[in-house]
Amino acid sequence: MNAVLDGTLFLTTFLTLFVIMDPPGTVPVFLALTSTMTAKQRARAARQAVLVAFGVILAFVLFGQGILNFLHISVPALQASGGLLLLLVAMDLLTGKTEEPQPSGKVNVALVPLGTPLLAGPGAIVASMLAVQGSDGSVQDWVAILLAILAVHLSLFLAMRFAGLIHRVLGDGGTILVTRIAGLLLAAIAVQLIADAIQAFIEAA
Repeated sequence: MNAVLDGTLFLTTFLTLFVIMDPPGTVPVFLALTSTMTAKQRARAARQAVLVAFGVILAFVLFGQGILNFLHISVPALQASGGLLLLLVAMDLLTGKTEEPQPSGKVNVALVPLGTPLLAGPGAIVASMLAVQGSDGSVQDWVAILLAILAVHLSLFLAMRFAGLIHRVLGDGGTILVTRIAGLLLAAIAVQLIADAIQAFIEAA
């Protein structure tokens, strides 16, 4: 009898996405972006962000390669654009703009930039697409990939859902400090994405 799923593919996909999406590392960024929210609003933001990220990843898993081919977009171009978006978010974290109250008409941070591109960023999208391309297209492989994606998003939700406990432990001063550190690290990640994209463009030339 065939196995229900490919265990090796599940573990490989899960670990790859876990490292890229980094659930523990999302906590300081999540706290910074939701610093003006109540505990109830923060819990709702965590749920919305994970649902948005899951939807984006799933859409690219199913239709990503077709979308990129149709629009004539290369993977390095996707990486570079994601890096630029993350760099803008990092600048907001470093300058403290995310700590100001959000006007009622502003975009929900749970959707942008938290859901995408912070969670469902170019790295996670590309890794998910590569997992599909590397599989043999069997039902077992699809089950393994989808369960791995679901497990990572569950980890993300748990990390953000209990971020309020961390906020109470750190206090306002600690949260501001963590915010600045998160902005610096996020800027470094963004620059690395852009550098990798530039290197890929040069090698392809």
